[in-house]
Amino acid sequence: MQIKPSTKLKAKLPESLFILPIKELVVFPTMVVSIYVKNPEYIKVLNEKFNKEELIGTVSYKNTDKEVPPTDNLYKIGTACHIIQVIKGEANDAMILVEGTSRFEVQEYTQETPYLEAKIKEIPHTLEKSDEGDGLAIEIRSLLETSSSLGKPLPDEVLINLQNITNYEELCDLSCSYITSPIREKQYLLEIRDTKARMKEIIKQLGREIRMLEVRGKIHSEVEKEMTKSEREFMLKQELKAIQKELGEEDEEKVAEEKEIKHLKKEIKKAGMPKEVEKIAMDELKRLKRIYPISPEYNVVHNYIEWLYQMPWNKSSKTKIDIKKARKILDEDHYGLRQIKERILEYLAICQIQDKPGATIMCFVGPPGVGKSSLGRSIARSLGRKFVQMSLGGMHDESEIRGHRRTYVGAMPGSIIQNLKRAGENNPVIMLDEIDKLGTAQFQGDPASALIEVLDPELNFAFNDHYLDVPFDLSNTLFITTANILDPIPPALLDRMEVIELPGYTEEEKVQIAKKYLVPKQIKFNGLQKHPFTIDDEAISYIIRKYTREAGLRDLEREIAKICRKLAKKFLEKGKKTKIVNKKMVSELLGVEQWYEDIKQEKDVTGVATGLAWTQAGGAMIFIESTKMPGHNQLILTGHLGEIMQESAKAALSYIRSNAKKFKIKDSAFKDIDIHVHVPEGATPKDGPSAGITLGTALLSLFTGKKVNRNVAMTGEITLQGRILPIGGLKEKVLAARRNGIKTIIIPIDNKKDLKEIPKHLIKGIKFIYAKSLDDVIGVAIKA
Repeated sequence: MQIKPSTKLKAKLPESLFILPIKELVVFPTMVVSIYVKNPEYIKVLNEKFNKEELIGTVSYKNTDKEVPPTDNLYKIGTACHIIQVIKGEANDAMILVEGTSRFEVQEYTQETPYLEAKIKEIPHTLEKSDEGDGLAIEIRSLLETSSSLGKPLPDEVLINLQNITNYEELCDLSCSYITSPIREKQYLLEIRDTKARMKEIIKQLGREIRMLEVRGKIHSEVEKEMTKSEREFMLKQELKAIQKELGEEDEEKVAEEKEIKHLKKEIKKAGMPKEVEKIAMDELKRLKRIYPISPEYNVVHNYIEWLYQMPWNKSSKTKIDIKKARKILDEDHYGLRQIKERILEYLAICQIQDKPGATIMCFVGPPGVGKSSLGRSIARSLGRKFVQMSLGGMHDESEIRGHRRTYVGAMPGSIIQNLKRAGENNPVIMLDEIDKLGTAQFQGDPASALIEVLDPELNFAFNDHYLDVPFDLSNTLFITTANILDPIPPALLDRMEVIELPGYTEEEKVQIAKKYLVPKQIKFNGLQKHPFTIDDEAISYIIRKYTREAGLRDLEREIAKICRKLAKKFLEKGKKTKIVNKKMVSELLGVEQWYEDIKQEKDVTGVATGLAWTQAGGAMIFIESTKMPGHNQLILTGHLGEIMQESAKAALSYIRSNAKKFKIKDSAFKDIDIHVHVPEGATPKDGPSAGITLGTALLSLFTGKKVNRNVAMTGEITLQGRILPIGGLKEKVLAARRNGIKTIIIPIDNKKDLKEIPKHLIKGIKFIYAKSLDDVIGVAIKA
């Protein structure tokens, strides 16, 4: 940008002007500025105006994110300009050089396409020559000169011209051109009509700018002063060395430096680095010798060498994998989880045969508290290796995985390298926790992409951390990942892992875990070893049902800990020991029940069906209620239903309507009514396709007037042809039905094979109906 006082006589403004809208810029009279234009219609008009030496108008955008037209996104006050030059570009664009002449106000826009034209009115001067005006002008000149001396220099010709300008408006325009302010504040300076008020506002803004320049100058001088202090210390030390040399005294600092260099060299040799890495370390050591210890670079190089020799290049755990020992440890640490343990043992068997970690990365997926992290610890214990847990939750910067380059101040290696250094061996078990909560790709890079190199056996034998900048072999490290859900994990990352699902514990399993693990653990934790007690099975079941609602064990452990604290307090206050905690005592110790159980309907009802749902806390029983009323053929869905569940309701209704004759429903039954479907517990979000047959059964019952059998629960997805598709989470749903006394469960026929995965004692006494279509459901669920 170039700014200079006007050299042309101010032309009289016409009544109408071509308007050029401009972004991120305010043009003032006397100001010479270049403007980029890419609109072909505007370029054509600008060429015509340039050839005819006609004036144009420039008006600034209010919001650069919005387009023009409409013209309400443009300010009302603009500047008339002469076109000095039009420079055409190669891409049908142009750069125009203009000089501002005078201010105007837009009265109205007479044309908006293909370019803007407006009726305008020139803004006149309001201040005649006066002592007050002269005083304000002197102050403006003084402030501009001060600003120039503080680091914002003005051209010499402008400084000379300042003394010769007698026109207040021209002085204001020139001053405004040099003020560094946001666009909104510059536009305000352009719009002020009263010359005196305008001069005062300029003085105010120049004063603020000078204060900022003074603060900046003060900071700069302090930095220079600090640099000078460091240089002075260095000179004094050099003089001290010369004096010590003359006196024949030994230079202690030099001796310490040489000792440190020898120590670093010894550690590099001892570290067992690969030859190419050792060469890099020795080159850095030579570089360190040439750097003065007071230099900031000395610490950077010194820290880098320390990181290189402290890495476990050839240090590893020598323990062999023993499958029998691994099975024993897994059984000691975890109750149940038979299939999970078998899969882990299969993986360890491959590792034992190959004598190195397998090519597959295990990913434990399941709700919180089901034992994902503790399984990782058990695997490490069975292998006799160090266990490192690394949380990925909220990590959004690639550098947290790969490290920062050494050019950055305070650079450090990434988490993988840091954890390997802490472990002190190159084959630990590293658990990457909460991989589903990894941050998404941003301008700092994508951490998920960095993890691909870490987890892929084809790549991780030469993992390159940005800080170390040398390859490190991760192929001996056993990586395990955990997640609550799979959806947020990027497909490329998920492809590197084998998913092992931990669905949660049954009530029977929780009872046994509480007896064998949780109660003894909390007795020890709360210092009650000398006063031990037991909790009977009925009491534990009561705690699980009435005080917790989870697939895992964390809430159950918290409630047991609360019982321990209550009994400790009771013993100290009353001196009474408790040997056995029964169901009655649980109510006294834990207070009011926190949860109520889903209980089946008291009687058979028309339009209400019982469904089974999967939640992160396990299975649950839901009731789908439907009713109809006079209305306008609307389907009303309430109960915080998700999109998929809403679509299932529409599909079920469409199937019933299209097969009305088959179900002996009159066509008139669907006319002039509203159908309302509600799922209780509206504060809880519900979604998924597995409620399809439950919705269909409830709606069919509503229109046929036949009641639904309350002792039958169901789950399955419905199609527009009435087919029943398979669902997931069958084990949890069966457990929910069993817990609530349901004896008949309808499931999709394709889920029949999944019953083999459920322990036989959990399905004993339950009758399963395998449905291909909604017709198979109706015969069992709806009473004749």
